Amino acid sequence: MPEITKQQETFSQKSHPKGLYILFATEMWERFNFYGMRSILILFMTEALLFRKDFASNLYGSYISLVYLTPLLGGFIADRYWGNSRSIIAGGLVMAAGECVLFCCGTVYHSAPHLATFLFFTGLGLMITGNGFFKPNISSLVGQLYPKTDTRKDAAYTIFYMGINTGGMLGPLICGLVGERDGHPEDFRWAFLVGGIGMIISVVVQLLFQHKYVVDPEKKPLGTIPPNAPKTLLSPILTVFGFALLASVFIGLLYMDTRINFLFFLLTACFLLVPTVIFLDKTLTKVEKDKVIVIFVICFFVIFFWGAFEQAGASLTFFAKEQTDRHTPWLKVPVWAIAGISALVLWYIVNLYKKAAKNLASAFDKQLRLTVHGLLLVFGAAILALNVYLFSTGKTVVGMDEIPASWFQSLNSAFVVLFAPFFAWLWTKLGKKQPSSITKTAIGLFMLGMGYLWIGRGVDNVLPGIQVSMIWLTGMYALHTTGELCLSPIGMSLVNKLSPLKYSSLLMAIWFTANAFGNKLAGVLSAVYPPGAAEVKSAKDNGIDLATILANKSTPSPEIATQLNKLQIPYQFKTFLGYHIDNLYDFFMLFVFMAVIASIVLFVFSRKLRNMMHDDAPAATTPSAP
Repeated sequence: MPEITKQQETFSQKSHPKGLYILFATEMWERFNFYGMRSILILFMTEALLFRKDFASNLYGSYISLVYLTPLLGGFIADRYWGNSRSIIAGGLVMAAGECVLFCCGTVYHSAPHLATFLFFTGLGLMITGNGFFKPNISSLVGQLYPKTDTRKDAAYTIFYMGINTGGMLGPLICGLVGERDGHPEDFRWAFLVGGIGMIISVVVQLLFQHKYVVDPEKKPLGTIPPNAPKTLLSPILTVFGFALLASVFIGLLYMDTRINFLFFLLTACFLLVPTVIFLDKTLTKVEKDKVIVIFVICFFVIFFWGAFEQAGASLTFFAKEQTDRHTPWLKVPVWAIAGISALVLWYIVNLYKKAAKNLASAFDKQLRLTVHGLLLVFGAAILALNVYLFSTGKTVVGMDEIPASWFQSLNSAFVVLFAPFFAWLWTKLGKKQPSSITKTAIGLFMLGMGYLWIGRGVDNVLPGIQVSMIWLTGMYALHTTGELCLSPIGMSLVNKLSPLKYSSLLMAIWFTANAFGNKLAGVLSAVYPPGAAEVKSAKDNGIDLATILANKSTPSPEIATQLNKLQIPYQFKTFLGYHIDNLYDFFMLFVFMAVIASIVLFVFSRKLRNMMHDDAPAATTPSAP
């Protein structure tokens, strides 16, 4: 490795390691890819592939559920055989391949529907497989950049978390802009293509700079292949074969779950089997068993949280598309204002260029310096080209008559960026007086319920097909984010803290299983989303007044019922565990009841659970990464 210069070493002592920003960029572009693709996934299924809403919702839940389960496998293989760096690159390439397959699916869905369905399941299988190797390994590298007692570590995770949410915010905005156009489902493929490009950028950044900058305090590369790893498992041919085999398994699991919904029962079995195995171990002390009970209780309540929270990619996207007034004729920006903002951005780019030249002046940093300068020049040239184009058209204002439904999925990440500093300050200010981990979880569930109560109020007594203001959906996401920032920090840190050493890996697996269970539940609950504007319009196009049927003002004749069934237009409302859902208000109130009741129960038992923890230290102030 090239010798570290004195200037570089002095600078590194005053700031964060450059490896943090490499990981920041890698993770940001991967999250850009994942959340961008997720923002249009349910719309692509229903509008291009013409899946029924209930089928698409269940498939969406199965996909996200497996996305949360595969890091267990990817993390195990990285620790034992491949190392973090190799796993990150391989997983990223597989996800990029998945986006490419989905792009092909979006190209042929009209001319070859059966091939498109095969390509769709293949693309999802590749995304699941790649995520399993990428996601757990990059997060584990952040802490390894610093000495164990380094006080900068908490700030480093905050910076890294901001990278996650920057990507989570930009992905839906960019992918929604290029891919979601009403009446043009063929454009969804461009969102997959843009997501794939983002994933490739992520891989390239990591590949170019990981060995040079992602290093430990002794300047040794992190995430290298374990010394005792069998060389046969590192063969490129075997690697490709292994990924193909894993992807085939997950494709099969997805397809099977659409038939018999076995994944829901498999996850339930895990929650019954694992505690049985642990509590039959007579070597565990009562204190250890008490702590394990707390872990399972928290995991149980986390299922309800994610089951409601993750409606964002399913039913709430339906709501944004059909029942939200997204028209923005008032959104007009003068071209002179754009020019002024562009001038400020260009000034900032020049300053960044100079700062990069100063901080990366050594020969050791030449490649990184040239890369940063190149990206800044490309960004600056794009801004100049945009302004030249705007002035050449003679336009005086630029606006958007309607914003894409997928853009609402960027709100959660945007609110995290806005609210996280306040919550970090609040917990620090409260110090030992801050709520316990258990109480924070209960608060998070309560705020989640309040978010659905807010949007429920917005749709109360609103007939199908009538659109409501964006303020209801926006306010709900703001309340949900406050709930996430109360609940998310306990996460894996609480599991690590309470787990008996001999069962630490198994209990961490249960934490991921709870997240997977919650996401699967989200799909199941989204499947009971009531018929709305899309169904009313589709029926009207076929000469049927569905609005009056849904409002119980008329009963469909046998002939009309047969025609609706043939058209696959639902005209009857569903129930969930005996709860009748006759309209959107009932649907959102289901989540209010679920979250608030769970919150109250957890509040009631919080003191008992704190005692069973046998040492409830204040929780972390930095949210865990999604």
